[in-house]
Amino acid sequence: MFYPSCGHRNPTGVNFCSSCGASLASLSVTTTAAFIPDDPSTELTSDDLLEGIGELASGTGVLIEKSGPDAGERHFLIQEVVTVGRHPESDIFLDDITVSRRHAEFVIENGTYSVKDAGSLNGTYVNRERIEKILLHTGDEVQIGKFKLLFVSAHIR
Repeated sequence: MFYPSCGHRNPTGVNFCSSCGASLASLSVTTTAAFIPDDPSTELTSDDLLEGIGELASGTGVLIEKSGPDAGERHFLIQEVVTVGRHPESDIFLDDITVSRRHAEFVIENGTYSVKDAGSLNGTYVNRERIEKILLHTGDEVQIGKFKLLFVSAHIR
């Protein structure tokens, strides 16, 4: 058995590293980690999220938080570039360690909306697929860290 800290090879069955004296007992314990997915019952449904939104002005885009302490909060995309991240100066501030300081950008070009990952550690997902940059459509779910956001847009005619 190798002790990962000092790299010394020790015989099987010993309790302490013969080189550095560290306990090897904790290395032989088998642990199992379980992934517990988010409970979808705590998320607001699309109907709940759209309730009271009314008619959006032509060309208006909005992100609506689907879950978490601010579920239902709306973020209107009215600038050409809207930054999202854990940095306090982000246009959309998402306060959680799963969100990078400068995580993603929403960009409006020629009446269309797209989202671009800004080199985040955990990635940006649209409809559960990791993206670098993608065009958004009404009903798309954007996930940034643990935050799930519903994208809604009024079409430009």
